[in-house]
Amino acid sequence: MSRSTEEMDSSFIAEALPAFISEAQEQIEGIELLLLQLEDNPSDRNVLDALFRCAHTVKGSAGIFGLDRVVAFTHHVESLLDRMREGEVALTPQLSTLLLQCNDQIRLLVEAGIEHSTADTQALRDALIDQLSAASGVPAAEAVVPEGKGTPANATGCWLVSAKFGVDTFRNGMDPSTIVAYLGGLGTVNAVACDIDAVPSLDTLDAESCHWHVLLTLDTEAPLEKIEAAFSFVRDDCELDLVAPDAGPTALQMLVAKYAGNARFSGMLQAVGVVPANVAQATASPECAAVVSVVAPADSISTSPAPALARVQRQGEVSASDDQRFIRVQADRLDAVINLLGELVIAGAGASLLARQTRQGTLIEANQQITRLIEEIRNGTLQLRMVPIGETFSRFRRVVRDTAAELGKDVALEIIGGETELDKSVVERIADPLMHLVRNGLDHGLETPEVREAAGKPAQGKLTLSACHEGGSIVIRILDDGRGISRDRVLARAWDRGLVDRSVTPSDNDILKLIFEPGFSTAEQVTNLSGRGVGMDVVRRNIEALRGTVNVSSEEGYGSTIEIRLPLTLAIIDGFLVSVGSSKFIFPLDAVVEVIETRPTTSATDTKGRAVVELRGQTLPVVSLRSLYALESDEPERASVVVIQTGGNRYGVVVDQLLGQHQTVIKPLGRMFRSLRGMSGSSILGNGEVALIFDVHSLSQLAAEPTLTSLHPSRDTSTLDRTH
Repeated sequence: MSRSTEEMDSSFIAEALPAFISEAQEQIEGIELLLLQLEDNPSDRNVLDALFRCAHTVKGSAGIFGLDRVVAFTHHVESLLDRMREGEVALTPQLSTLLLQCNDQIRLLVEAGIEHSTADTQALRDALIDQLSAASGVPAAEAVVPEGKGTPANATGCWLVSAKFGVDTFRNGMDPSTIVAYLGGLGTVNAVACDIDAVPSLDTLDAESCHWHVLLTLDTEAPLEKIEAAFSFVRDDCELDLVAPDAGPTALQMLVAKYAGNARFSGMLQAVGVVPANVAQATASPECAAVVSVVAPADSISTSPAPALARVQRQGEVSASDDQRFIRVQADRLDAVINLLGELVIAGAGASLLARQTRQGTLIEANQQITRLIEEIRNGTLQLRMVPIGETFSRFRRVVRDTAAELGKDVALEIIGGETELDKSVVERIADPLMHLVRNGLDHGLETPEVREAAGKPAQGKLTLSACHEGGSIVIRILDDGRGISRDRVLARAWDRGLVDRSVTPSDNDILKLIFEPGFSTAEQVTNLSGRGVGMDVVRRNIEALRGTVNVSSEEGYGSTIEIRLPLTLAIIDGFLVSVGSSKFIFPLDAVVEVIETRPTTSATDTKGRAVVELRGQTLPVVSLRSLYALESDEPERASVVVIQTGGNRYGVVVDQLLGQHQTVIKPLGRMFRSLRGMSGSSILGNGEVALIFDVHSLSQLAAEPTLTSLHPSRDTSTLDRTH
């Protein structure tokens, strides 16, 4: 291989390796999920085929980058999966565990890239290979082609390579000439022939359509996998035929019969002396014609010492209407676009304000059009970062399986609302808190089968992960049907640790909140999973850092529910702008139900001392922002109550003015204001003022507290009838 070719390969690997690792990790995650699905239905052939394809894709892609350890190890896994597809090996719990462990090893090898493995990892890999060989019945020495030896040591001659590229190859961003050049780097290309008859005439030729069909001879010692790997990125858009140097007459007959009517290809084969005369004469036999039509696809390619004709076909025909194209974009680039979009929203709001001040109709109309376009761009851009939370939920199937087995428990995981979407940045940051809560539920919440049966419950416990949208937020719940939380034990431990004075007995809800205190634990002994009092306080801090809240409810003997409430996005939302005096506030628009007027004579308090108003014959708890935040401003003669709904609760917020819908760019609160109750962030208005964004769920808790005795503390108020 020439120096320039080596430099080209090194540059290619350096640039493309990160993309390979990212895509391989997706395939590896897919293998894990498919294995867990297969446990539920071991006879599902579709799942088995999908498993094999994932493993084959990882192996083939790794071969391009010279990751021989990944190729060699994955081939053992692939061999076992192939035996399972043929019905020669049945899936058992032990075999499923082995395959999951092998998948973990593939993940480590991919993440290590081209680095060398340590003796410890090599020993573990060898042990797994021995188990795979024992399970598949294929000796380890025969299961995989030795590195650098695609054919027997005494093989001579050239590979025959026929590649017919699909018409959309150019449109998909691939250049066949670079693939042929790459093959030249693997050895020496002695002869090349192209099928020019397949190219349309100039008057009908579409420059974006590909009509490449090439036949070449390749003198190389590279194995089959490396040659095949050169076509990995066009596998679905290329018909590939490979004949090994030592292939028998049958394979040669198949190739020659296939191209018997192509003068260029037939002439090239005879000119280079690859095809003996007796083989050329045999191509007319009907048996050969029949053989050509049943050549196996790539997934069944044999890597035995004498492979026959290996033909790589397109895996399924996809109609143009079903074709979905994907583009990978680095996350930091997308974040930069969204940050600029936020600035554009602020600048647009300022321009709209100035346009209204000029009172020029045409200018106002033009700015309204710009505002609409900005809103459409905002919605489209933010949608790019929205992902289903089900992808995160699915990762916990393995956690539940392994942790339950470690604890000697039988647990079924149920996922509800996996299609619910939220910002990818939120998904990434919520994964660790969810992991701790799931493991905590498995360890503390769910009982062993014996304990459950003694309590009259099914032996198998149930852990549920659910997600849904509520009032402009996403609500995630982790539910179990276990033993629940003993409030007496929690309170006793809180007394012992000095978290609560022994003369004080908090409410049930306040007792449950104690589990989020730093260092708090009710475990009797320390285990690998829990007992050190580290975790739940970190969970709460991480969730609150996302402007979210976490609450727990439990019924002793029947189970517990952890509820996490998070904003859908950390960037831009539709808001409802209001004012109290000179202060501006924003509600998430999705949480606003309606607006009503109120007067001093309509204010009242209920039996709990909470401020309320009457709304269609019912009492509605309300919060006065003027009283809550001690805002110094004169009260208007008429005020408005913004009715908010969060979860199943409704309450009202008294404001002076309604300023309408507002595109809100969310900015974090400064350190000084992070402890401000009821607030989740801030935003910059078009005129440069700062508005605070409400956390409507926290505000609902303030509305439930009997701290505000009236809507207008400076005025006399009436009291509603005690029967309300």
